[in-house]
Parts: sequence; C-alpha cells; structure tokens
Amino acid sequence: MENNQNFAGRFDWKLALIILLFLIVSLLAISSAQTTGQYASNFVLQQLVNYVIFAIIVAFVIYFDPDQYKKMAWYLYGFGIVLLILLAVIPASESGPVIERNGAKSWFSTPIGSIQPSEFMKTFYILAMAWVISKHHEKYFIKSIKSDFILLGKIAITLLIPLTFIMMQPDLGSSLVFLAITAALIIVAGVSWKIILPVFASAVAIGGSLLWMALYMQEFLEDKFGLQPYQFARIYSWLDPYSYSSGSGYHLITSLNAIGSGEIFGKGYLDREVYVAESHTDFIFTVIGEEWGFIGASFVICLYFLLIYHLTKLTLTLKDPFCTYVCAGIIAMITFHVFENIGMTIQLLPITGIPLPFISYGGSSLMGNALAIGLVFSMKYHYKSYMFASNDDDE
Repeated sequence: MENNQNFAGRFDWKLALIILLFLIVSLLAISSAQTTGQYASNFVLQQLVNYVIFAIIVAFVIYFDPDQYKKMAWYLYGFGIVLLILLAVIPASESGPVIERNGAKSWFSTPIGSIQPSEFMKTFYILAMAWVISKHHEKYFIKSIKSDFILLGKIAITLLIPLTFIMMQPDLGSSLVFLAITAALIIVAGVSWKIILPVFASAVAIGGSLLWMALYMQEFLEDKFGLQPYQFARIYSWLDPYSYSSGSGYHLITSLNAIGSGEIFGKGYLDREVYVAESHTDFIFTVIGEEWGFIGASFVICLYFLLIYHLTKLTLTLKDPFCTYVCAGIIAMITFHVFENIGMTIQLLPITGIPLPFISYGGSSLMGNALAIGLVFSMKYHYKSYMFASNDDDE
C-alpha cells in the first residue's frame, strides 16, 4: 500500500520550523561574534550558504526511502572508513590535501573548503549500527544472555574500526560522540541489564580511576604509558582554570566571564564586551549567554529540548526496527553534542572542541547534521508507504 498523501501532508513541517529557528539563532550569534575582528571573512554569509547546502542535502536524502538506506548502510560506512584511512596515511601539509589544525590531522582541503570526514562518519556509523542491531534481532528472535554478548561483539567491532582512526588524529571530541551513540543504541537495543550494569559500572570506574591518576599519579602515567605533561593540562585547566589563566585555562575563564556577565537579560545584540577566541565556532554559546543573558540561553536550550522531543515522538511512531535505531542514534548524537558543548563553556565538562549543532559555524558539522536530519525527514516522508512495504531487504 502506497502513501497517497501529497507533499504537504508527508513533509515534516514542525521539524523544518525548528531548523529555521536554529538558522536565525546561528546567523544572529555569528554576526555578533564577528564584531571582535578576529577574522576578515564574512562568516554570516558563509553560514547562510552552508544552510542552503544543508537544505539541498536534506532534499536529496528525502528522495530515497529508508529501505534504500538500509541497503546502502555498509557502503556508506565503508566509504567513511576509506576517508579516515586516507587521513591517516597522507602526510599533512599547508598546500596538500590533508591539513592539520591545533595538532589534529582531521581535515581534507578541497576547492570548496576544508572537510572533516568524522562529521559524516557519525551518520554512516549510525546507519551501520542500526543495520547490525536490526539484523541481529531478526536472527535471534528469542533473546538470551548469549545472544546479547554476540550482539555486543558485533557492536564492538563496528565501533572500534572508525574509533581507532579518529583517536589517531587525535580527535577526543568526536571519539566521545561515537561512544555516546554506542551506549544509547546498546540500551535501545534491549541488551539485558545484567550485562549493561556491570559494563557501564566498569567504564565509570575506569574513567574515574584515570582521572584520579591524572591528578595524583602523573609520573606513573608518564613512565608506564608514555603520556606527556601537556596532555594533563586540559584536565587541570578544567578543574582549576585560574591557575592556568595564561595558558590552557584562558578559554574557559573568558567563556565563564562572558556568560556570567550576561546576567538575566543580557547586554543586547552586538553589545558584547568580553573577547572569546573562536566564539563563532565551538564557543558560540558564550555569545548567546553574554548578549541574551539567562533568558536567551534558556530559550536556545529549550529549542534543543523541543528538537529532541520531536525526534523522540517521531521515533516512537516508527514500526520498523532499523528506522527506530537510526533515529535513536541521531538523538544520542545531537544530545551529546549539545550537552558537551554547553557543558564545556560553563565548566561542567572539559573542553573538547565539539561544535554546537545547527548554531556553530562550520560546513562539515552542518553537512553531517544535514545527513542525519535528512534521514529523519525521509522516515517521516515515506512513513506510510514504508510501514506497509515488504520487509524483504535482501532482494
């Protein structure tokens, strides 16, 4: 049975309106961030162009139904892995195809600008994970502890390949996003809590132990694991930024000053006084906090809550497991990005260089989000025809 509704009835207008609101917030915040004169480029116009490309990507992704993406999952995953391998093997240079920024070799240089493959790999990874979990449940219809361990093994293999290359760049922020997506999908996949609780508890214990060792056993980590003193600086500057105000703690201090000075109602549009480096990208939330205050920052956070609520509500209506897992992975990806980015600007979490979705300036980040949101639009657009379609995906 096919969907006989017209385009207007099948298109997700609510999601489109939410994205439009993010566009408005992004352009306002970026235009104000440019008043510092740190860069000569007009990032507002470039971000507007990025959003035009965003819309084109979404329109292209909507054209294909979820069945097609299920068949393409491993091809896209493989394509993303190839890009990560090329980043690892091609030497970085100023004029070459691979460029290095702030010690991370994470970008390709192209005629249209730099491209970060890990941003696209996040969506490719979600598709592959959704395929793995849905196919596993089709094979092991009756769940057991043994089948759950088999599933975790498949998930681990799917994760470790891209994670290894991303850690080699190194890109801690993107690595944490992959771990967050994996953790969410493990829970949604219905893995027994008899397995999840010990695994998650062990992960927390290991993370806590490493943090304690970084604070009180630096010499041991340097001698046994070859870690360098500068690698601990990010942790120290997070916990006590004022002791590192002239170095690694500078970004956090200026971020706290900017957001705190906005108070309740903010200073007003273009009335910023605190200089924050890279305020148009990773620290865009400081602009929002300073100019629009607690009220404006709360509005932006509520806008993200509205987006997550809408995506969750849509996910609960989907009948196909593959679509459900894809949406769950996208929700986890966006949620972690928001939590980490805002958290790092207010000292809740360490600074990791993760952009604020749909608001921070950045072509790769926005294009990666376009792929993810495009999948959601596709599932809504093709929902009824897909709901009654044949489940024979292997023909």
